[in-house]
Amino acid sequence: MPSYKAPLDDMRFVLNEVLNVSQLKEIRDFAQVDDATINQFLEETAKLAENVLFPLNATGDREGCVHNHNEKTVKTPRGFREAYQQFCQAGLPGVACDTAYGGLGMPIVLNTALSEMFCSANMAFAMYPGLSHGAYNALHTYGTDEQKDTYLPKLVSGEWSGTMCLTEPQSGTDLGLIKTRAEKQADGSYKVTGTKIFISSGEHDLTSNIIHLVLAKIDDPSTPPGIKGISLFVVPKFLPSPSQSGVGARNPVYCGRIEEKMGIHGNSTCEMNFDGATGWLIGEAHKGMRAMFVMMNEARLGVGLQGLALSETAYQNGLAYALDRKQGQPIEAKMSDENLGKPAVSIIAHPDVRRELLTIKAQAEAGRMLLYWVSMQLDISLRHPDEERRKAARKIVDVLTPVMKAHFTDNAVDNTNGAMQVFGGHGYIREHGMEQYNRDARITRMYEGTNGIQALDLIGRKVMKENLLPAYLAALWHDIIAGAGAGVCPWLLIRVAKSGWCRLWWITYKLRLKAALGIVLSKAGMPGYMRSVMVDAGGMATDYLKLFSIVAMGHMWIKMATVAKLRLKENPEGQAFYETKLATARFYSDRIMPQARALSRMINRGSKSLMSIAPENFAHTQTNVGLKSWTKPEKPAGTAT
Repeated sequence: MPSYKAPLDDMRFVLNEVLNVSQLKEIRDFAQVDDATINQFLEETAKLAENVLFPLNATGDREGCVHNHNEKTVKTPRGFREAYQQFCQAGLPGVACDTAYGGLGMPIVLNTALSEMFCSANMAFAMYPGLSHGAYNALHTYGTDEQKDTYLPKLVSGEWSGTMCLTEPQSGTDLGLIKTRAEKQADGSYKVTGTKIFISSGEHDLTSNIIHLVLAKIDDPSTPPGIKGISLFVVPKFLPSPSQSGVGARNPVYCGRIEEKMGIHGNSTCEMNFDGATGWLIGEAHKGMRAMFVMMNEARLGVGLQGLALSETAYQNGLAYALDRKQGQPIEAKMSDENLGKPAVSIIAHPDVRRELLTIKAQAEAGRMLLYWVSMQLDISLRHPDEERRKAARKIVDVLTPVMKAHFTDNAVDNTNGAMQVFGGHGYIREHGMEQYNRDARITRMYEGTNGIQALDLIGRKVMKENLLPAYLAALWHDIIAGAGAGVCPWLLIRVAKSGWCRLWWITYKLRLKAALGIVLSKAGMPGYMRSVMVDAGGMATDYLKLFSIVAMGHMWIKMATVAKLRLKENPEGQAFYETKLATARFYSDRIMPQARALSRMINRGSKSLMSIAPENFAHTQTNVGLKSWTKPEKPAGTAT
């Protein structure tokens, strides 16, 4: 059976010792945040994750959600409703929400720590409140005062939940192709009609109402074509009512079916049908993507968090098995008669098992550090009194959002595979639980924009269009210099320098020059050149994101190793923890960081070999070598079959 224990020591190390989150007290809204508050919050949240949510993970996977076709309702697995009620009673839906609507007003970085524990314990369950928080943020940013007063208190308390309804059968990432229509009514509301698919938490029995945020096109001749014509609407399952429950008449929005999917069976992924359902415009007409991106960007960070959380659980279970499983002799032992009779050793003694585990450990710990650091930057970008600090922090968040979504989820698939490998054949069967984590992890690479889309977003929008990389590099360099003054580990700094920061800067600068030159030439009547530049960018995008990610994680190891080295001198009692932290940093430097150099060379090759094969030539069939005239020769008489 699998197990999960919240990694509180490592979380406290990152939050209190490396990030010093209590410094957020300089933001007036966070005056109550100190180390004691953070520790108490982590401990209480861990109890709910370990004792309530985790036991429901395997059973929820086996039972799944049940769709009642006649009543068009969905029942969640046994125990989910009771667990959700405990979650709400603890005030956890509103941890990082506005106190004006009943929230606790705590920093986003602490909500990130909460979400990590919940996703590690039970990812399918954690998706329900996670999507509600995204709906809360979109309404809080773009909703009218009336919409905020109507929906936000219920979302903050957890009485109501939320979804985001984007995808349709004919339009995945290309939202300009959506067909859902919104017809304006005399009272200012709209009738929304259309079908949405892959809607996580679209229908369930956890809350008394579900608030759908729906992308649609206003049924009007003035609506621009494509993505410029998209608007965002709030469409509740039950219409709001002044009654005590706040729930009125049923709105005609129904679950047509539950998607039969590979993993996250405890979460209801629905096809949602809107049959003239009443909705209200959020923000401006035809500006729906701007509003939806508030929710979408949070969702991307949330999916990256899911990847980190699954990597953590995979590591814990792989480690427990490696310590317990006895098999073989140490590799250095010579095969002799005297060694053949000795008892088998724990498989953690074997180098390749250690390689699997250390790869997961190094990535999970750096991922936690990066995710918490970015969450803290998000807090600063929203609340800090200094405008320049807010702007600088926002740039860091924007450039690292696609990086974390893609890299953490790629790692989750690899790391859950690695943990299964540690288990050997036992990892492939349901009894030990590892195959569920692998199945659950696979979706994270695809939803909220596939990782290829994240790579294009990084290089096409964040680097080439918005030019955010210099601000990020400046922040990174400031951190490294500050760390060097505090005694940063020199071997890690040298490895970072060799692995690609100069090269990364050079690649980016070169690409920006080519893009700028392409624009000039296109105006001079040579549009084909710009197209070739964009093809090159598209061809290198995934490798570029991987390079960026590996070095960004190296930056986090510099920060952690610096603190660990200092703490070794100050805190002898924690010697084993800090020495292990430094040893893991060295493993990352020796075994993962060098991949950046290979990626740099791959990026420099451009896209020629990638795009040189015509689509019709991808098939193996040979069409021009006389195969059609070839006939099978007859066997000589008497030949055996």
